Amino acid sequence: MATTFRDLHYGDEPLLLPNAWDVGSALAFAAAGFPAVGTTSFGVNASTGRPDAAGASKEATVALIHRLRALPVHVTADIEDGFSDDPGAVGELVAGLGAAGVNLEDSAGGRLVDPAIPAAKIAAIKRAAPHVFVNARVDSYWFHEDDTVEAVLARAAVYVEAGADGFFVPGAADPAVLERLAAGCPLPLNVLVVPSLTLAQLRDLGVRRVSTGSLPYRVAIDAAVGVAIAVRDGEEVPSATSYADSQQRLLDFAQLADSGAEAAADALDAGAGADAVP
Repeated sequence: MATTFRDLHYGDEPLLLPNAWDVGSALAFAAAGFPAVGTTSFGVNASTGRPDAAGASKEATVALIHRLRALPVHVTADIEDGFSDDPGAVGELVAGLGAAGVNLEDSAGGRLVDPAIPAAKIAAIKRAAPHVFVNARVDSYWFHEDDTVEAVLARAAVYVEAGADGFFVPGAADPAVLERLAAGCPLPLNVLVVPSLTLAQLRDLGVRRVSTGSLPYRVAIDAAVGVAIAVRDGEEVPSATSYADSQQRLLDFAQLADSGAEAAADALDAGAGADAVP
């Protein structure tokens, strides 16, 4: 991965970031040639039977990221609001993830919080893990609270000052709004997929990253139900990646993950040995 995750935000085209909810979905995105894969808190929560945005995805997200580090692509984590009110704890969490980036939202319980709260967490992350790309999520349009360009840019400016590397405005879809947001902040603008706009059109508006969010998870669930209905009703059953190919992906990944764990253990042992030398 000669190209850094940061570099992907400054290419000729916007970075299209597919969001995975488990190892299988991440493997499929990587096999399709995407240079980076994110996680989706909704998908991770839903796969364990929990509602989104309540901080319940911490354990599952950490475990998933630790597994996905073996992939030959950049991995970025949706960590909701950092899973803690303590900036130091958030910084420590991110430093231990091993992810190329994180998304950090500025809301809790479906409401915006004082921007100073996420700003303190952003600063703590950059102190603990300066190499991690921090994507500051501004939830104004998502929750229809202070959902004006001016209010969003004011919040984004606080996150810029704290050291954020990008800003994410889910729910913003109007072309005029997107253009003003992109022009009004020095950080690369990230939005969710806008069905009415192509990647080229979003690029021309100044958008630098487009996330699929929970859309693939929700489509996958619909497709799974559709297969069962087709079989039940005698309709044509859609084709899919073969069992053999899917199994081979998992076998290859298991070997890759084992190799990575061995390399990490060797590095740790080498470090311990070096420390023991007077």
